[in-house]
Amino acid sequence: MTDPALALTVALGCGLLLGVERERRMSEESNRAPAGVRTFALVGLAGGLSWRLGGTTTAAVALGFVALAAVVGYVRSKETDPGLTTEVALVVDFLLGALAQRETGLAAGVAVGTAIVLAGREQIHTVVRQTLSERELHDGLLFAACALIVLPLLPDRGLGPHGSLNPSIIWRLVVIVMAIQAAGYVALRALGPRYGLLVTGLLGGFVSSTATIGIMGARAVREPSLRRGATAAAVVSSVATVILLAIVVGAASLETLRELALPLTFAGLAAVGYALLFALRATRAEKQEEFDRGRAFNLRVAIVLALTVALVLLVSSVLNAALGRAGLVLGTATAGLADSQSAAISAATLSHAGQISASGAALAVLAALSANTLSKAVIAAMLGKRRFAADVWPGLALILGGAWGGWALASVA
Repeated sequence: MTDPALALTVALGCGLLLGVERERRMSEESNRAPAGVRTFALVGLAGGLSWRLGGTTTAAVALGFVALAAVVGYVRSKETDPGLTTEVALVVDFLLGALAQRETGLAAGVAVGTAIVLAGREQIHTVVRQTLSERELHDGLLFAACALIVLPLLPDRGLGPHGSLNPSIIWRLVVIVMAIQAAGYVALRALGPRYGLLVTGLLGGFVSSTATIGIMGARAVREPSLRRGATAAAVVSSVATVILLAIVVGAASLETLRELALPLTFAGLAAVGYALLFALRATRAEKQEEFDRGRAFNLRVAIVLALTVALVLLVSSVLNAALGRAGLVLGTATAGLADSQSAAISAATLSHAGQISASGAALAVLAALSANTLSKAVIAAMLGKRRFAADVWPGLALILGGAWGGWALASVA
């Protein structure tokens, strides 16, 4: 088929697809549709033909006729079908036919997505009206504003001393952290409270594994009957640490992530294996209790993390300029005592800017992970006491051993 023939065929197919969905919907509701399969097919084809024959002007005139026909159809059927979905779909159908003449694949994909939205009416209404709370709606709008309004407006270039601050990369981290928290919140709602401590530990690890270990340690001391569950949750939080570390490093510098592929893989396998052992013991030994799911995400935590990243970027850049590679590793390791993700993305950002090599950034990330693991061990002993620390420490040691073992193996290779 020639390109024009294919484009017109796709225009016809878009109309057929939307028309089939609308025809079935109206037949299920025993209503007479103002536009069925044939009308939708012809409107889609009309969109393509009008664009082919006269370009934008002819298509605009034809679109006006279709919109007028949709209004007439709505006036005649509003008593039995007060909605505007079919009429709006008819206009969209025409536009898809015209779009197919320029972007054939895009038009086909949009048509399929539109059909999915039309066919999923009940599910969408149930989620919006019954499942989604007002607080969750506000959280969703806030996330959309951060990702779709703030992020595109920020400059994507190095600013400040040595060009160490990239506002776009820093805010991208905020969006990533918010998205991960929101995804975890959805998973928690879907799974329910049966595995509450485990899920809380995993989700808490995406925010701060160090804080999660401290909270679980204190709970294990306060409620000895939940010690196994709290220990499992603490260990599971370290799985989240490795996952988030890979995500934030990759968001800043893919080259650094490639250098860390083997160390993070070994560390992740060690974390998953040890966490799975305690998770099985915990779920078999005791019944999980109800807990408050909280909010979809904590914007303050994400912003504090971004500010920490900015500070670490400045300190690391200054140390790197003064002391070279040793200064970068020292500065990143020190920052890792509080948060390994912010320290890691700082090193990866410097690598992306060309100030250090990818291998140097990878070494700094491992130094930050080591310092952060040390702080976790101290927190576990301080808040969870001896029995809790005795269960958590071997897992932390295995994670560090896997990370540095992977680094040594990658260096030899």
